[in-house]
Amino acid sequence: MMGFYDYSVLNPKGEEVSMKNFEGKVVLVVNTATGCGFTPHYKPMEEMYEKYHDQGLEILDIPCNQFAGQTPGTDEEIHEFCTLKYNTQFPQMKKSDVNGENELPLYTFLKSQKGFAGFGHGPAALAMGIMLKKLDKDYKNNPAIKWNFTKFVVDRQGNVVARFEPTEDMKKVEECVASLL
Repeated sequence: MMGFYDYSVLNPKGEEVSMKNFEGKVVLVVNTATGCGFTPHYKPMEEMYEKYHDQGLEILDIPCNQFAGQTPGTDEEIHEFCTLKYNTQFPQMKKSDVNGENELPLYTFLKSQKGFAGFGHGPAALAMGIMLKKLDKDYKNNPAIKWNFTKFVVDRQGNVVARFEPTEDMKKVEECVASLL
């Protein structure tokens, strides 16, 4: 079976970026959107990047327009938005699908390692559950990415150790990342 380091994604220029480039690093892989209620997650993600990058954190930002068309721009427009509004410094990849017949093979792998385990508790979790029930009555029982800003944490050995839904508090994501550095 293939592992995390066997995959690659494309950068906005169409150049292949191998996950081998991240061997020995802790990697946060996240499907992002510029027009989503969770878009403010860029701020704590950038703060984590600034705080932990020198200790080995890499963030792989993969814009995706599969959820309510909330990332309509070009790769250049997405990059401009993120750098101007959130001062992001971590690398962005080419806008890609994370579900379906055109999904990135990297996402097929990530979902096979950490399936959907629920949205947790609270108003955002409840709202997501209600909305998804209308889109996919069986959403709880499949590993598909449910929405923008789903995060996977990969340890220094290439193991997918956690999946965080967008409703999860970013402090918990940071705690997980920090524990692996």
